[in-house]
Amino acid sequence: MAFDGITVAALAAELSDKLTGARISKIAQPEEDELLFTLKNNRENYRLILSANASLPLVYLTDENKMSPMTAPNFCMLLRKHIGNGRIVSITQPGLERILDFAVEHLDELGDLKEKHLMVELMGKHSNIIFCNESVQIVDAIKRIPAQVSSVREVLPGRPYFIPDTMHKLNPKTVTEEEFSAQVLSKGTSLTKALYTGLTGLSPIAAEEIVYRAGLDGDVSAPSLSTVEQIHLWNTFSRVMSEIKSGQFSPAIYYRNGEPTDFSALKLSCLGACESVPQESVSLMLSAFYAEKDTLSRIRQKSADMRQVIGTALERNRKKYELQLKQLADTDKRDKYRIYGELINTYGYQAEPGSTSLTALNYYTGEEVKIPLEKDLSVSANAQKYFDRYNKLKRTYEALTTLAAETKAEIDYLESVSNALDIATAEEDLTQLKDELRESGYARKRSPKDKQARIISKPFHYLTEDGFHLYVGKNNIQNEELTFKFASGNDWWFHAKGIPGSHVIVKSEGKELPDRVFEQAAAVAAWYSKAKKDEKVEIDYVEKKQVKKVPGAKPGFVIYHTNYSMVVTPGLDGCKLVD
Repeated sequence: MAFDGITVAALAAELSDKLTGARISKIAQPEEDELLFTLKNNRENYRLILSANASLPLVYLTDENKMSPMTAPNFCMLLRKHIGNGRIVSITQPGLERILDFAVEHLDELGDLKEKHLMVELMGKHSNIIFCNESVQIVDAIKRIPAQVSSVREVLPGRPYFIPDTMHKLNPKTVTEEEFSAQVLSKGTSLTKALYTGLTGLSPIAAEEIVYRAGLDGDVSAPSLSTVEQIHLWNTFSRVMSEIKSGQFSPAIYYRNGEPTDFSALKLSCLGACESVPQESVSLMLSAFYAEKDTLSRIRQKSADMRQVIGTALERNRKKYELQLKQLADTDKRDKYRIYGELINTYGYQAEPGSTSLTALNYYTGEEVKIPLEKDLSVSANAQKYFDRYNKLKRTYEALTTLAAETKAEIDYLESVSNALDIATAEEDLTQLKDELRESGYARKRSPKDKQARIISKPFHYLTEDGFHLYVGKNNIQNEELTFKFASGNDWWFHAKGIPGSHVIVKSEGKELPDRVFEQAAAVAAWYSKAKKDEKVEIDYVEKKQVKKVPGAKPGFVIYHTNYSMVVTPGLDGCKLVD
């Protein structure tokens, strides 16, 4: 979800409750676009992060400290001079804008009490932290914006501070029913889009939630609503605004199949398919959500070199496999040449000397065939020529069949490693994958001087609704250990049919598995496969004792001859991740 005006409203309420009256004891600038305030209020210490990062603007309370540069930047020194040891008297939000106004009281050089404003704008690439005097005139900003950069508003010392109205949106807190109908519902767009493009501070998901609560279709045209539907939508919108004004927030992170997808300060009923995890505060919600997102992003960055190696090897092997299949197709006519040779030996006496063809009955099919002949060769020489072609193509076929099978196995292996990279969630997972690539010859071997890294990566462990333990291998090494060392004979084994993916083991503990457990385990196997994004995936499942290791094959590759199959939708519904 976007860091919208509703989230900022919840944040303003939370910060106002905790920080009103707080004394600013320390100001630091750990990053060029980020401030860290240390505050004291009611015998409690707080750390407040104010970030104007273009890609991730944030404001939240945290327990973590950050290293600051030895020499404080100019903007940080300015704030220390003007509001160091000042007291926060209010934290407000103008309208439903993505702006927080920190009003700070302090004593000036003459000992007079003055009020200054720190305006924190959380607007994506336009985010900024602007320091203003008591007349709301800009003293300085963490990002100075001259007229050459923005023709809408200069952010420079001495300029008046104002909120630019570039989108001409209405204030949701003050809009009337007449304005709502005339300006918002008259837009020739879908109902959801009309809401978030016509009202300040509403994100698409917030607009979708309002429409969902009203029981309307967000894809219909806004002007097509009947009078009754317009009144119902207005009443629903008004109730949502009442929740915001009265501070009735329910911060939560929403997970889809174990991955954080959205966060919201209001309950999102429209995300009924997602798991909602309530958070104690908006600050905890933001820090937890972005910490998880940052972890996934960091893992993807650290695996970039391995992805490149695997991608290059896959491309090379796929091209080789395609060429081998093409060459194999050319050997399909080998049996025709053998039959031509046999027919010439059988019916060659009928050919006149110097003939360029021979018509003979193919005793394999009962059809007549016309066999080309070289007039300068004898009948027996023509037969031998076809036998030579047959033998050459036969040898080519036998060699290519082996080579193509080896290339296909290599492609399957590389795709399985690629899938393992996709599901890696920790640096330990990458360490184990790196070791696997070393053993397979795709990465440089460790030198004797290199210290062996301690691998503590473990399979995913889930608990089903019926209390059965389910384990998922994160890579080929774990797949093999799960199947042949961890699982017992009566445990159940699941895998996507003919698709690279994880081995999934359900511990039966001597009990008969309910049908629901089979379905959930199959859905998990589909989720941790290359077909994760498909609507339906076929899954093979069998008792572990029916699964055999392929002699000489790479880790994780198995065979089985007796199995069951089912078609499922990938997902983790009904399975709880166990730490």
